[in-house]
Amino acid sequence: MVAVEQLTRRFGPVTAVQNLTFEIGRGEIVGMLGPNGAGKTTTLRMIAGYLCPSAGSIRVAGLSVLDDPVGVRRRIGYLPEHAALYPEMRVEEYLRYRAALKGVTSRRVAARVAEAAEMCGVADVRRRIIGQLSKGYRQRVALADALVHEPQLLILDEPTLGLDPNQIRQARELIRTLAARHTILLSSHILPEVEMTCHRVLILHCGRLLAQGPVETLAASLRGRRRVVVQLRAPAEEACAALARLADGAGVRWEDAGGGWGEARFEAAGEGDPRPEVAALAASRGWALRELRSEELSLEQVFVALTGAGERAP
Repeated sequence: MVAVEQLTRRFGPVTAVQNLTFEIGRGEIVGMLGPNGAGKTTTLRMIAGYLCPSAGSIRVAGLSVLDDPVGVRRRIGYLPEHAALYPEMRVEEYLRYRAALKGVTSRRVAARVAEAAEMCGVADVRRRIIGQLSKGYRQRVALADALVHEPQLLILDEPTLGLDPNQIRQARELIRTLAARHTILLSSHILPEVEMTCHRVLILHCGRLLAQGPVETLAASLRGRRRVVVQLRAPAEEACAALARLADGAGVRWEDAGGGWGEARFEAAGEGDPRPEVAALAASRGWALRELRSEELSLEQVFVALTGAGERAP
């Protein structure tokens, strides 16, 4: 559905996006992640045809964004980070207007507006003035606008921005439902939401693509060291000192688990599984062992490992 090759965008002396290459298959939900200033919004705007690339190519459904921009836009529904609505218009009136602008034939406008409104949960406020709606409802109206012409590709830039937890959950469920009929490319700062929603992620940093793939694949590629969690009935200082030889430079973190039990967490040095050594150590010291496991990296941990916590773009 989307093929991006060597995509670059410069703003004067600043290169916002540099040599991006990736593809998105039909029916995929792909999340685009990166720190502020990573180039996410610039990339989405170029794919949507709002910005012209400085170099490289973009094809959507086989059409070139540069050679056939109108044909591409017919196939894209775009929800920008800050959607511009007409606050004085009623919801149904606004969606009818937008459907007409997007080339929906007059005989199909009513049906498309009704379907988009129902799908996005705004059918019950279709007679309301947009300016009087809550932030959550206005975001739903903007999404209905993006869907009203039945696009093949749906581009969502921070679709849950400003929503409360219940609205975020509803938006996540809606995005999953939409994937049955649309390819979805979304950008978000809420990493757990991306992890629960997307089939695959693209991680950008300083305008470059650092990594791409399913979350579990990215985690596996970074799992040269294992995170180990062990609960012991043992003296804290003695346990930490003994486990430290299995840990990397970050050392061992110890927490009191109550009832004489303690929980140690550490990242193991080397590529092997340290759990057999931990179990043998506990047995040799006579420590009771209640739990011993390794943890998989979360999307947040993958993101921090790739982009660097606290790093600033050069």
